[in-house]
Amino acid sequence: MTADPSPHSSDHSSRGRLERALASLRGLAVGDALGSQFFVPGTLPLLRRRALPEGPWQWTDDTEMACSVVAVLAAHRRIDQDELARSFAVHHDFDRGYGPAVNRLLRLVREGGDWRELAAALFNGQGSWGNGAAMRIAPLGAWYADDPEQATHQAEISAYPTHQHREAVVGAMAVAAAASLAAAPEGSPEAGALLDGVIALVPARSAVGAGLRRARDMLDYADAGTVAAVLGCGRRTTAHDTVPFALWSAARALGDYEAAFWTTAQVGGDVDTTCAIVGGIVASGTRGAPPTAWLDRTEPLPAWAPLPR
Repeated sequence: MTADPSPHSSDHSSRGRLERALASLRGLAVGDALGSQFFVPGTLPLLRRRALPEGPWQWTDDTEMACSVVAVLAAHRRIDQDELARSFAVHHDFDRGYGPAVNRLLRLVREGGDWRELAAALFNGQGSWGNGAAMRIAPLGAWYADDPEQATHQAEISAYPTHQHREAVVGAMAVAAAASLAAAPEGSPEAGALLDGVIALVPARSAVGAGLRRARDMLDYADAGTVAAVLGCGRRTTAHDTVPFALWSAARALGDYEAAFWTTAQVGGDVDTTCAIVGGIVASGTRGAPPTAWLDRTEPLPAWAPLPR
């Protein structure tokens, strides 16, 4: 009997791609759910001690939207924007922590509105430059482990149903590129090579691109707080205030999920989102799965997610 392919093998079948995407999705969900615990009053002393809160840990909109990304990939083998918008709207749970603009957008899409018009009209016609398109996209990068350029292209397409500002789109492209490179069949690259690869794949003339170049220059810094002070850590919830630091943290800890999580969480900011991005990227790699005990404390993925049967 032939053994099932590893999620990180060179298997480019639909099944192999889905297994890699699900590995990333689980890492994203754990980072999101555990990171969100540190918004709860009384948990900051635990964070300082790197101690785990009691479970179960409930995930947020980051994971819910990532499940839609994987579901659309599983059904269509690519991003279908209309299906992605429909999935976001149908599965939208108001209590998962969505921002007010996206809450309204998804409600209107559910009621028959056109996502193209609604997303384009956000923020006086500029579109949202929030980190929502980036927080959900790492599993798509793992799906395209053999093709980082396609990962960035599909990530760009995936952003538009909710985020049409160029910075939000580039943020999604960068995270997908990082996850694709981390999931490479030959093994994850070194930190510098990972960021060099991402920088080469995203538009240079963007605030996200500039932040990634600063992140590359700061790889030798050991103090995450100093790096976060320069790059941002999601306190403004914008893509360019979130993605560069998250990729800095992920690049320095590929293969060590626990170290990546605690480094990311300790600086504060939009902790569930930065940890979701980092968790999804690190778990895309060959040795980056979250600890089993952490998975066990994390709320199960929704029944509608495309899990193996």
